[in-house]
Amino acid sequence: MKVLVTGAGGMLGRAVLPRLRADGFDVRAMSRRPRHDPAAEWVVADVETGVGLAEAVDGVDAVLHLASLPNSRRTHRVDVLGTRDLAVAAGAAGVAHLVYVSIVGVDRVPYAYYRHKLAAERVVAAGPVPWTVLRATQFPPFLDALLRAASRLGPVIGDPAVLAQPVDQHEVAGRLSERLTAGPLGGIEEYGGPQVLRFDEAVRAWRAARGSRRPLLPVRIPGRLGSTLRAGGLTTTATPTGRRTWADHLADTYGGTGRR
Repeated sequence: MKVLVTGAGGMLGRAVLPRLRADGFDVRAMSRRPRHDPAAEWVVADVETGVGLAEAVDGVDAVLHLASLPNSRRTHRVDVLGTRDLAVAAGAAGVAHLVYVSIVGVDRVPYAYYRHKLAAERVVAAGPVPWTVLRATQFPPFLDALLRAASRLGPVIGDPAVLAQPVDQHEVAGRLSERLTAGPLGGIEEYGGPQVLRFDEAVRAWRAARGSRRPLLPVRIPGRLGSTLRAGGLTTTATPTGRRTWADHLADTYGGTGRR
C-alpha cells in the first residue's frame, strides 16, 4: 500500500514515517518545503494554498493527514478548508482511504483550535473518500513543553485538578499503521495513554525527574473551559490504550540529568 503522509515533518510525522516503512508501507512524505531524505520519497505541497496537492495524491492508495496549524489566524484556512481541498484532490485521484488525526476532546472542550479540528473531522466524514478519524490524547513532549512554559517565572503555574492522559506519539504511530491496514472505519476511534493524571501529579513527577524544587502555584481555570478540563474533557475510556507512561517519558528525557 502506498501512503501519502501530510505534515510529515511534525512531531507525529517523525514517528509515523519510520513506523510505516518498518511495517512494509510504501511511504510518500509531504511538506511545504523541499527535504532531502534518502530513506523516503518527499513531495512539496501546501494544504493552505492547495499548490501541489493533486500531484501529491496521485498514485497513492491512502492518505494519512497530520498537517495542522494550531492557534493561528490561518487555522481555519489550513485545518478546515485545507482538509476539504485535500479530500477533494484525493477523491479525484481515486484514493481509497483518508485517515485524519484529531484530538480527544474536540467535541466537548470549548477551545477555538478544537472547534477547527472538529469542523475538519466533519469535512472528512462528508467527503468523497472512505475515511477514518483517530483522536489521540496529548503527547508527552507537548505536556513537557507546557510545563516548561508554565514555569518561566519560577513556580509552575496551573490548575492542579485538570486531568490529562499522555500517550506516546510512537504508539499513536503504531495505531495509525494498524488503522491503515484495517481499512476505512467510517467512524471515529479514540486512543489515549495508560494513565489519567491530575495536573499536580504530572507536575510532581516532572519536578522530581528534573531535580527541581519549583513550587506549584495553583491557578484555577475559570468558566466552562476549566470545568470541562477538570471533568476529564481531554481524556478517554476507549481501549486499547498505549502502554508508555508519563514516568517512562520523564525517565527517557531527564533520567539522571538533574536538570532544573
